[in-house]
Amino acid sequence: MATKQLKEFTREEVSKHGKEGDLWIVIDSKVYDVSRFADLHPGGANVLLAEAIAGQDATGAFFGLHRHEILLKPQYKRLQIGTIQGEEETIKAPTPGQLSQVPYAEPTWLSKGYYSPYYTENHRVFQKAVREFFETVVASEAAKADETGKKISQEVVDKMAETNIIAMRLGPGKHLKGRTLMGGIVKPEEFDYFHEGIIHNELARVCSRSVVDGMLAGLVIGLPPVLNYGSEEICNQVVPETLAGKKYVALAITEAFAGSDVGGLQTTAVRDGDHWVVTGTKKWITNGTFADYFTTGCRTDTGFTVILIPRGPGVSTKPVKTAYSSAAGTAYVTFDKVRVPVVNTLGPIGKGMSVILSNFNHERWMVCATSISAQRQIVEECLKWATQRIVFGKPLTSQAVIRAKLASMISRVEGCQNWFESVTYQMNSMSYKQMSDKLAGPIGLLKQFVSRTARETAEDAVQVFGGRGLTVTGMGKLIESYHRSSGFDAILAGAEDVLGDLGVRQALKKMPRDVRL
Repeated sequence: MATKQLKEFTREEVSKHGKEGDLWIVIDSKVYDVSRFADLHPGGANVLLAEAIAGQDATGAFFGLHRHEILLKPQYKRLQIGTIQGEEETIKAPTPGQLSQVPYAEPTWLSKGYYSPYYTENHRVFQKAVREFFETVVASEAAKADETGKKISQEVVDKMAETNIIAMRLGPGKHLKGRTLMGGIVKPEEFDYFHEGIIHNELARVCSRSVVDGMLAGLVIGLPPVLNYGSEEICNQVVPETLAGKKYVALAITEAFAGSDVGGLQTTAVRDGDHWVVTGTKKWITNGTFADYFTTGCRTDTGFTVILIPRGPGVSTKPVKTAYSSAAGTAYVTFDKVRVPVVNTLGPIGKGMSVILSNFNHERWMVCATSISAQRQIVEECLKWATQRIVFGKPLTSQAVIRAKLASMISRVEGCQNWFESVTYQMNSMSYKQMSDKLAGPIGLLKQFVSRTARETAEDAVQVFGGRGLTVTGMGKLIESYHRSSGFDAILAGAEDVLGDLGVRQALKKMPRDVRL
């Protein structure tokens, strides 16, 4: 299709087209003919026919009501007929992979003129490639999935598998050996937790909270017990097909009866020769509605045991309706006398608690990574809005109360970021066993801190945006979604009060006996 030739106009010429049936406006030096669109305008034709709009520069009015992305949609781009002579647009569409120039919209290690002891040039090159991938491949599909409530498309999953993003989300390890990571940007033996954190950060920038979970979060938390504790036979079968995105995994621990009390689970596994017979239910299982395997916590006669249960006879799932989109695949899972080969046991029989507890650290760290990124995006949204919103003839930032809220939001996200990077550095420097011993408490406290600051930022953001912060679409859509779903991080992977107590109990265990005031 041929590109439409745009003409140049003077502002005087535009001003002659300011009546019903012949209506032009200027937005950021671009001239739009909205004559036919006026009656279709959601706010009614009178909005466009107002004296300050019709035939005039409507840039201020437009950005007081609409997001820039509106102008980039094909149906609105078609309305542009020209540009203002001698002028250029100042508000340009971001290119894929581009960094934001808004203060605090990016962590300092990505901000021009700042330095970091943790990140290398390879991390920066990796981050750019990952952001470009998520913006061009995932973003539009993520928005669609959030709205429809359907699972992310297989096409997107396949592309994630091709770049080995699925494998990289499990962190460094043997599962990366021989794989080409992100087109070869980083070698498997050089891949570290900062690289993985970048993936979680960038995923959260383009996905709602529900789609972050729907984007195979179940695999990220359900496959590590298979990798670390599964037999060679099970690993050879399950790992390749799941990391290739052909099969899906869910971690099935939580029950309606037990909640955070892992030791109180009631799902049972009874030995019958070379098989387990599993009976029970699980609730709030992320990705459960579309999972092919369930990494399941069970009670046996010798204690808590983890078993990998494939979907099959006796396994049924049904959606659990939550405050966020069903794209997450949250499920109620029923095991009705399911026969599972004993070889599917993950780790020693009766020692499942250590299997699950060692898995929690990485899951909670991952939640922190996505939550901090989402929180930073809200800071960026509020800085943009407070700068462009005009009240009483001045920008919203002229109000001291708004500046105070922005200060609190910035302080919180920067505190989260720096604590997260410190913990991540320790993860890079420790063995798996050392992490289990030394970092369970700090990661628990970190997650509690991140989830609490997230909800505080959500409340402040709604106050900055006002009524728009409660509207599902339009200017405040990201604020509304964040405000509605930020509380998920306070519950998933361990309730924040439980994790706070865990952190203190871990510290008390290490208190020296010979100290006194």
